Amino acid sequence: MTTRVPEPATKRQPLNRDRLLSTAIAIADASGIGALTMRSLAQALDVKPMSLYHHVANKEEILDGIIDVVFGEIELPPADIDWRTAMRRRAVSARQVLARHPWATPLMESRRNPGPVTLGHHDAVIGILRRGGFSIQLTAHAYSMLDAYIYGFALQEAGLPFDNETVPDVAQEMMAEFPTGAYPHLTELAMEHVLQPGYDYGDEFDFGLDLILDSFEALLRSDR
Repeated sequence: MTTRVPEPATKRQPLNRDRLLSTAIAIADASGIGALTMRSLAQALDVKPMSLYHHVANKEEILDGIIDVVFGEIELPPADIDWRTAMRRRAVSARQVLARHPWATPLMESRRNPGPVTLGHHDAVIGILRRGGFSIQLTAHAYSMLDAYIYGFALQEAGLPFDNETVPDVAQEMMAEFPTGAYPHLTELAMEHVLQPGYDYGDEFDFGLDLILDSFEALLRSDR
């Protein structure tokens, strides 16, 4: 008689802080930050809600943690390149990261207990500007303006009712509802710019970013 050896049970993946945070991010990416609760997180991890408290104190600590992860995804250029190139690369990277995690934009500067990656990010950006010749005051102005632009653009872009592939369809549907002759300037902008081949709303980001960087470059030159 052959004795059947039972197959080993599937080993459950152990719960740890990294797994908890990555699952929290996945929930927020899929359904928005409002869908992230202790109960929904426990369900996604296939654990009891009380198990989460072995790794985090509360939901606020989870939010601190996932924002720290998001900051870690933003490129921090090396210290040995010029400030303008560094700030452009960081801005472009931040926009890409926030497009992947649109729920994160309103939370990026809201944390009362920022994590080490968040703090390291801020310190590195300040260091790049200071090494580039920015005074303390001008560094504060530049950092504030750049982040206001990046976060504002990310919020606006996330709320648009179209992507680059659907711009013509959405614009034409909207314009079809206009009374004849109404909104001539809006119609002109749509016909001669938005609906032209090769239009990409993302180009507006590059245009605005260059205006900001040009302004600070001029301020730096005037101080010397």
